[in-house]
Amino acid sequence: MKRTKEARGGIDQLPPAPVVILVRPQLAENVGSAARAMLNFGLTDLRLVAPDFGWPNAKAVAAASGAAEILNRMTILPTTQDAIADLHHLYATSARGRELQKETVDPVTMATAARQQLSEGRKVGMLFGPERTGLDNEDLILADRLVKIAVNPLFPSLNLAQAVLLCGYEWHRQSAPSPASGLTEAPATKGEVADLLAHLLAELDAVGFFRAADRRISLSRTIKAMVERMALTSPEVQLLRGIVKELRRGPLQRPATAEKTAELPER
Repeated sequence: MKRTKEARGGIDQLPPAPVVILVRPQLAENVGSAARAMLNFGLTDLRLVAPDFGWPNAKAVAAASGAAEILNRMTILPTTQDAIADLHHLYATSARGRELQKETVDPVTMATAARQQLSEGRKVGMLFGPERTGLDNEDLILADRLVKIAVNPLFPSLNLAQAVLLCGYEWHRQSAPSPASGLTEAPATKGEVADLLAHLLAELDAVGFFRAADRRISLSRTIKAMVERMALTSPEVQLLRGIVKELRRGPLQRPATAEKTAELPER
């Protein structure tokens, strides 16, 4: 029986899997090859952030070699924050240490954790950077863990599609996760955390906390990294936003009668 185009790869029958996010990809062919690798290993949700080429793109479709449906369903977004807003967990690939205080794991550990997180109804993403430079610190700060692929240290450069393939392979080969315990609450989405940070930084700007532009850049980056490490839940994010809002209002004024009573001399 001839396979239909719609059925190729069983894309509509595949179970939930991590989202693949390519940040500022430079070559359309690499996106097509990444899409092919994704379908090989059961990954179907591809998101591009500010690609350096136009879309639709014939070179990408040709490189996908039969996995064009991944490209047809792909979304293109202007910023990394937009691409990850609905995710609860984010893993970012990085070949170099960037002095960030984040746990670094291998693709096997990432895949095992991602399967468990997805089994608990959470959304997971894998973040890949531009071919020439990789992810910058502003993108890496958004991740919960960094993923480092073991390669020859004297030649660590990987093609973008190769990195997607290696992570996808480890995802595919992991066994089913253990049943969800239900004892832990899901973390807030990346969008909720971004809104909290925007709220907090705006209020800090309003009171002149940063004092200088260069100080704002370094301190805001530190604040973002600190908040991301907290793995806050949605209720905790809302609580913190409420606290920031009340602090902005300033201290409550005591009723005049209470002030007068407090000033009465002792007899």
